[in-house]
Amino acid sequence: MDLSFSQILSLVKSLPNEQKIRISQELEKEAIGSKLTELLLAFKTDRISMEEITFEVEQVRHRIFNG
Repeated sequence: MDLSFSQILSLVKSLPNEQKIRISQELEKEAIGSKLTELLLAFKTDRISMEEITFEVEQVRHRIFNG
C-alpha cells in the first residue's frame, strides 16, 4: 500500500490521543537509535587500543583523586 505523507498525517491526526502517543514514542525510539548509531560511527577508530584507553582513564582517575 502506497500512502503519501499527507495521507499518513491525516490518518495519524484522526487517531485517539493514546495511539498518537504510542506512535510518537515509537518514532522517538527510532530517531534515538539512528542518532546513536551515527554518533558511534563518528567516533569509531582503529587508531587507539584498549590499552591506550585504559592508560588514559587511569591517568585521569589519578589526577582526580590525588590532585
